[in-house]
Amino acid sequence: MINFIMSVWIIFWMAILTLLLFFPIIIASIFSRTGNFAFTIQKLWPWVFSRISFVKIEVKGKEKIKEGESYVIVSNHQSHYDAIAIINSLPIQFRWVIKKELLKIPLFGYALYASKHIFIDRSDRYAAVASIQRGFERLPRGASVFFFAEGTRSPDGEIKQFKKGAFVAAINNNIHILPVTVNGSRKVLSKHSLSVTPGRIEVVIDDPIDTKNYNIEDLEKLMGKARDSIISNFNPLYPE
Repeated sequence: MINFIMSVWIIFWMAILTLLLFFPIIIASIFSRTGNFAFTIQKLWPWVFSRISFVKIEVKGKEKIKEGESYVIVSNHQSHYDAIAIINSLPIQFRWVIKKELLKIPLFGYALYASKHIFIDRSDRYAAVASIQRGFERLPRGASVFFFAEGTRSPDGEIKQFKKGAFVAAINNNIHILPVTVNGSRKVLSKHSLSVTPGRIEVVIDDPIDTKNYNIEDLEKLMGKARDSIISNFNPLYPE
């Protein structure tokens, strides 16, 4: 019964937040060609959501982010709640690289589109790579791009092998990699559940990785370095 009540509470607030923020985001996208203003308004959704779901988000390493620098941000992926934790934790403008299926969500999908996030077709690798590069070419000055490096949520909580897209983009555009680790989100919202359990999530920002000395032949080495960084901060027992 408690889980049911919590699920109804969450769904109610998701609907309210989406309705309240949809039109401001659309209006902001009209007057801000970069999408920065729309993204700033969009950040209100996860900020409120974390509070109505009684989840505390703890952040480490904010000082490692250089103001005005663009990054390719890569993170592990444990739960749908990861996105909420990350957008609440990173004090910079960034755009998501996300599956095109999210465009189909009423209002929410269009709000994401208006904020100039990058949508990809995961069934077509070549089209996805082209979409990512076009997204980088439209990226506002100083903005970053975010990837869930595993491509999808981990089914068992372990950090899986990384996809290449983020690292190819970082090398091609000579942008630093920013490794981010999320701990505890799987306990808050598991992969096959709609019920949020109040608790704590930790987001750890590690040292940026300079890509200027890497080329496509070094791709596996770069991926390994970023993955090692994320794993070094991974605590599957958090917050115990």
